[in-house]
Amino acid sequence: MNTRDSTFMLAAVKFGIFTLASVLITSALVSIIGGFSGGSKSEYKAVFSSASELASGDDVRIAGVVVGQVKDVKIHRREQAMVTFEVKDGVPITEDSRANVRFLNLIGDRYMALSEGKAGASRLKAGSTLPLSRTTPALNLTELFNGFQPLFAALRPEDINKLSLNLVRVLQGEGGTVQELLANTASLTSTLADRDELIGEVVTNLSALMKTVDDRHVELEELIVSLRSWFGTLADDREVIGSSLKNISEVTETVADLLTQARPPLKADIAQLRRLFTILAEPKNKAYLDRTLDLLPSMLAKQTRIGVYGSWYNYYLCEFQGGVVLPSQLMDTLPEDVQKSIAEFTLVSKASRCQ
Repeated sequence: MNTRDSTFMLAAVKFGIFTLASVLITSALVSIIGGFSGGSKSEYKAVFSSASELASGDDVRIAGVVVGQVKDVKIHRREQAMVTFEVKDGVPITEDSRANVRFLNLIGDRYMALSEGKAGASRLKAGSTLPLSRTTPALNLTELFNGFQPLFAALRPEDINKLSLNLVRVLQGEGGTVQELLANTASLTSTLADRDELIGEVVTNLSALMKTVDDRHVELEELIVSLRSWFGTLADDREVIGSSLKNISEVTETVADLLTQARPPLKADIAQLRRLFTILAEPKNKAYLDRTLDLLPSMLAKQTRIGVYGSWYNYYLCEFQGGVVLPSQLMDTLPEDVQKSIAEFTLVSKASRCQ
């Protein structure tokens, strides 16, 4: 075997040893962290006032190390939860042990944490149940975050996530310390201090707004009372209003149908009106129209006077034009002016109604 082959074989042996050691170490870490180690396990139960979001397959941990998993979660006595879990036989579960449901992260994942309790306590038999007095449900994050809502409203999303996670860890008694929480809170407070000018402007504007509202508090009170009375009246008439809306809908449909039917005749009428106004715009016809409009007030006055005595017309003879035709032999014997007076004459009444 030459030197080159010896060098290659030595490198291959080293690489094989490194690969084998890496696989063994990785497997051991996965087994320890993921709780995949072999061995027999014992099953226990725990009663919680609330085990919301805790599900089968979630971790069971002691001091942060996975020692088992949750097997089942069921309703117990209507208002409680019965959690069945299993742990390795070597894990000391005593009569003083406590079980807590904790948040694994901010997206809602949970796990069950066990504590051994006082030293010297008797071991708990497999299949035993931890009573409600020795269990603690998860924190109510909704109430917790609602209390910090005014603070969160002024922070960046990444700051909110960091502060929220520290709050959960501190209040659960795991990870983080109060000192770290205070340090984060101080940092966030400094961020708020950088915006003091903006906050001051908001407060100033709110002060002006509240002063204006206070100056008009009487009118505001009257408005609120009136609105309350108005809404009360609306509530009393809700059935009438509801039926009216139905009728309005029917009327709208009827009007729409009417407009659809009336559109063709209306279009024709508009076309004829255009033709009429074109005719009236001619100079000769315009003169007749002006003359008619000038005489219209006098004619209407006379028509009004005619009908003042009831629902009938009274006609009076105010002027008469006529003539008498006599035989030619007789007409020739009369003077010429008399002939004209007889052949054409006019009678006019001087009564006030004829003026």
